[in-house]
Amino acid sequence: MKQTKDIRIAIVSSSFRREVADNLEKHCIQTLKSRDVKISQIEIFRVPGSLEIPLVVKKLAKKGIYDAIITFGAILKGKTYHFEQIADECIRGCMDASWQYEVPVIFEVLAVYDIKDAIERATRDEENKGVEAALTALAMIKILSKI
Repeated sequence: MKQTKDIRIAIVSSSFRREVADNLEKHCIQTLKSRDVKISQIEIFRVPGSLEIPLVVKKLAKKGIYDAIITFGAILKGKTYHFEQIADECIRGCMDASWQYEVPVIFEVLAVYDIKDAIERATRDEENKGVEAALTALAMIKILSKI
């Protein structure tokens, strides 16, 4: 089984709706550190928006050096179909990269109808999506290292 000191985690965050991604990152990193993951084991990559996340995830997964990739962002429903296009393609691209390169991609790009919902999920103490992303990444690394 892989030791905590040997794991590497990438975080890919959207710069759009930065207040959401920053809080998700903060809670995620705090959780990883509390589980003995050092900052030097975590790399953060920021992209302009959620549609750019999958390409960076794929390039990182292809490198084969990360044990998990975590994605953060927020997509807000407006009055056009744009919301569905971005949300659907973002998750599809991340899932494709996960399957192709056999690396867990923890998807916390929050598709919401009200930005307050994304901010709440990124800032609250209970059921915080940044915390959940960190714990899921560590769980998947553990599971996959046994296979």
